[in-house]
Amino acid sequence: MIWEKQGIIYVPPLDGSWRDNSALTPTAFQLSEQVIRVFASFRDPKGVGRIGYVDVSAENPSEVIGVADQPVVDVGDRGMFDDNGVILGDVLRVDNQVYLYYVGFQLVEKVKFLAYSGLAVSEDGGNRFHRVSRTPILDRADEGVYIRAIHSVIHEDGLFKVWYAVGNGWEVIGENEFPQYDINCIESEDGVTFPREGVKCVLNDRTNSEYRIGRPRVYRSDAGYVMNYTYGTTDGRYQAGQAFSSDGREWLRDDESFSLKPSGTGWDSKHLSYPSVIKTPKGRVFAFYNGNNMGKDGFGYAELVTA
Repeated sequence: MIWEKQGIIYVPPLDGSWRDNSALTPTAFQLSEQVIRVFASFRDPKGVGRIGYVDVSAENPSEVIGVADQPVVDVGDRGMFDDNGVILGDVLRVDNQVYLYYVGFQLVEKVKFLAYSGLAVSEDGGNRFHRVSRTPILDRADEGVYIRAIHSVIHEDGLFKVWYAVGNGWEVIGENEFPQYDINCIESEDGVTFPREGVKCVLNDRTNSEYRIGRPRVYRSDAGYVMNYTYGTTDGRYQAGQAFSSDGREWLRDDESFSLKPSGTGWDSKHLSYPSVIKTPKGRVFAFYNGNNMGKDGFGYAELVTA
C-alpha cells in the first residue's frame, strides 16, 4: 500500500474554548455521499477533552465544510468515570442509529488516571448523541486494571467485534509516568454488555523499546482483517504500524508494510499517529491522522494511490 500525503486539514484555534489546543484521534465517518465527518477529541486549555467534529468534502477532504460549535459528547457528571474528559473510540451505523464508543478519563490519587469505555447513541444520523449509561460499558477488570479503552468496532455475523487497549502498569521516563498498554479483542451480542476478559491480540515489542501499543483501527480485507495502531517507545517515537489477521484474533505485525511515515519536516515530522481509514462511496481511500504532539498540531490526511 502506498499513501500520498495531502497535508494538514485542521489546526486547533488556541482561543481558550473547548476546542482550544488539540484535535486528538480523528475518526472518519461517512455522513453522506458528499461529506465525511471527522470526529475527534478536542481539548480545552486545561487539557480536558470533549468530542466534536470537522466536516470535510468527500471529494476533497482539504475543504472544510463545517466545525462543531458544541461538543456532541461532553464530560461526564461529577464523580463519574468520564468526568475529566473523553476521547473518541469508534463511530458506526447500527440499524437506524449511530453508535459512538468513547473512552472516559477520571483523575485519582494513587495513579495518573483511569480510562474505561462508554457508549453514546445518535437517533438523528450523527448530530446529537445521548449516553446509554453514566457508568462504563467496558469497566475495570483483572485484564485491565487501569485501562480498558475501546477503539475499533465491527458489527457483523450478529456480533459486535471489538478491539481495545488494556493497561496494567506505568512506564517511568525521566520524572514522568506514562501508561503501559497492549491490544485485546472481545465480542458482544448487543454492543453494550461484555465479558470480563477478552483475548490478547497485539503486544508491545520490548526489543523495539515499546511500552505502549494501542488505538487499534480494524478493517475487513479480502484475506480477513487489517489493523492499524500506534506504538510508543521509551526513546520518544510515537508512530503507526500495521498487522494482519485471518480471524481477527491472531495477528501478524508488519509495521514496514504501512507506508505512511513521519515527514522530514513539518507538522507530522516528529510523530505520526492514530490513522483512521475510510473508503468513500466512489471508491477513494483516505487516512486521517494526527501529527506532532498527539493532536496539538491538528490532523491531516493521505490518499491511497496503490493498494
